[in-house]
Amino acid sequence: MPLKLISFIYKLIICVFKTNSYSLLTCSLLISSTMRTTFLFNLFVLLAISMMASLVSSSPNKGGLKGGPQGGLRVDFYQKTCPLAETMVRNTVNKALFRDPGLGAGLIRMHFHDCFVRGCDASVLLDSTPGNPAEKASPPNNPSLRGFEVINEAKRLIELRCKQTVSCADILAFAARDSAYKLGNIYYAVPSGRRDGRVSISDEVLQNLPAPFFNVTDLQDSFTSKGLTIDEMVTLSGAHSLGRSHCSSFSNRLYSFNLTNAQDPSLDRNYAAFLKTKCPRPPSSPSASTSDPTVPLDPSPNKLDNLYYKQVMNHKGLLTSDDTLLSSPVTARMVSDNARFGSVWAAKYAAAMVRMGNIEVLTGAQGEIRKNCMVVN
Repeated sequence: MPLKLISFIYKLIICVFKTNSYSLLTCSLLISSTMRTTFLFNLFVLLAISMMASLVSSSPNKGGLKGGPQGGLRVDFYQKTCPLAETMVRNTVNKALFRDPGLGAGLIRMHFHDCFVRGCDASVLLDSTPGNPAEKASPPNNPSLRGFEVINEAKRLIELRCKQTVSCADILAFAARDSAYKLGNIYYAVPSGRRDGRVSISDEVLQNLPAPFFNVTDLQDSFTSKGLTIDEMVTLSGAHSLGRSHCSSFSNRLYSFNLTNAQDPSLDRNYAAFLKTKCPRPPSSPSASTSDPTVPLDPSPNKLDNLYYKQVMNHKGLLTSDDTLLSSPVTARMVSDNARFGSVWAAKYAAAMVRMGNIEVLTGAQGEIRKNCMVVN
């Protein structure tokens, strides 16, 4: 066996067993990126990884991600029943992002918010009804969640061609993928076949979504409760390279951090000074009316890339939930790796989005296929 291959296998074993939060794929990509290897060697490694991934994915799945019956999802689910579905979603997303690139961040965020509350069932798209505020109405979603009109337009066009065939949950998953490709050249095949849920409850949003003030332990608990790994948590945090945040989500880091420090001492001083020019001090009275401006989450808010991790390493992570990734040796190492190896992070991001899209999905006879994404049938 060639010496280089022996070295690779040895490093792979050490990585997997020494870092229980890194997957086989993650370790393989990281090691390959640090070794001087030939094209044929890299091709062999990728083929081997693909074969192992296929074996894993084809093995019996008992429960999937926190109750998600993943066996009901498959790539090209609509190939026979509505073959142009993904194309129609992609065209709709591209048109919307041409007019407003910021909608891409909104669509990715919407998919995340959907999957973490009742699973990926499009419950986030439902309107409130009398006596029942829906997820849309919850503070984490209202008024900051954007892109509903893009999903509704894609659904309208699909319904003209394929009546009550393509779920709103799948349209949202396709739209998040297409946004990642448009803004970051990151493409991945989306397993589909999700069904739409019939329930949407505002109070469940705060109970399930990780908050911007979460520390690393809170984040780990939130993600692992949905069946995701720590590495996937750090990987998906890279979506914060897109979009903007309201000042109210982090102003405590500037003006009221704790009893000892008004300003978060872990925040880069120059960056904090810049943020203060954009975010005024909150009023002392909670009832006083004030504006809530937004600032970019990183310097290139319309480009999905690994710059986010470089910002975090330089103590310029905007939210507490960004900066806290440096507080644990395990997650800090992952941040460093993602900052160094952008192509590796992009591959991990694609895989993590597919995994997230499997959280508690409804398939088969469960749920329904909505005619209108905003209301149940």
